[in-house]
Amino acid sequence: MHSVRVLVIGLVGAASVAATILVAGQAPTTPAPSPAEAANAAAQTAANAAVPRVVLEPGLTEVPDYNQFKGDPPAVNIPEGFTPAFNGKDLSGWHISKTARHGHTPDFRVVHGVIVGTQQPWGHGGLLITDKKYKNFEMTLEVKPDWGCDSGIFFRTTETGIAYQITMDYLGNGNGGLARMIAEGGISLGGNRAGGAGRAGAPAGGAAAGAAAGRAGGANNAVPAAPAGTGAAAAPAAPQPPSAASLAWKREAWNLVRVRVEGDAPKLTVWINGQLVNEQQDTANHAFGGMLEGPIALQVHGGSERWQPAGFWRWRNIGIKELP
Repeated sequence: MHSVRVLVIGLVGAASVAATILVAGQAPTTPAPSPAEAANAAAQTAANAAVPRVVLEPGLTEVPDYNQFKGDPPAVNIPEGFTPAFNGKDLSGWHISKTARHGHTPDFRVVHGVIVGTQQPWGHGGLLITDKKYKNFEMTLEVKPDWGCDSGIFFRTTETGIAYQITMDYLGNGNGGLARMIAEGGISLGGNRAGGAGRAGAPAGGAAAGAAAGRAGGANNAVPAAPAGTGAAAAPAAPQPPSAASLAWKREAWNLVRVRVEGDAPKLTVWINGQLVNEQQDTANHAFGGMLEGPIALQVHGGSERWQPAGFWRWRNIGIKELP
């Protein structure tokens, strides 16, 4: 009898704990769509409803004949106060670098209102660069990469890719991360060179955050194996808490990224899905040649270690606001 009572109590307690965890871990309520999003959804619903129907063979039920579909992809939707940097139809205002060290022939194209990018041929990435130059700006864009594919947002960049980079390293091999400011193409940053994407429970930026940001977190926090030939196995590294950026990131979904760049010695602020994930400032302007104003670029990383076969990055709803 006592064992039965203990079992019942244990089951009730476990159920209570499970219920508590479920409630505490529930995903936040999906926000209501914006007027533009609601209009886009209504337009798609109307276009599908207007598709004529056809009977494929006598006696069968009629079905939609999508050869007769007439409609447009969702319209560009950027926040008020921003200017579209991508028209949703073609790459007007952008060009592919013919001298980038990551590659000269990347496959950047527009599909259904989205810029898609991949290596072409295998191992050859590249840069899609704005024709216009910027100094102080805010940029907003939605991104959806395939796992294992490394991208970045370059600013004050040259055609060859000497630039400041905001990392978009969507990897799991312990050598990448999200939303860090790093030097690209041979230049160096001063001070906090590792970046400032803080770990969970710590403020973004600062020395401690910078040290932690040198290691990838959350979805990117796999610890590299000890080098071969070192004798006894090294003690496993202490697990790192996930970074603020990886906690904010939604895997296999569209993510809203907003960046702000200000000052001669650039100060970077990054939000992912509305959450502040990094604040970081260089000690001086280390852009090539002292550049204060330069293009912005979207990267497809070269090589085979930081890209997956048939992997893609996707960008949409790109807007820029120039700041004083």
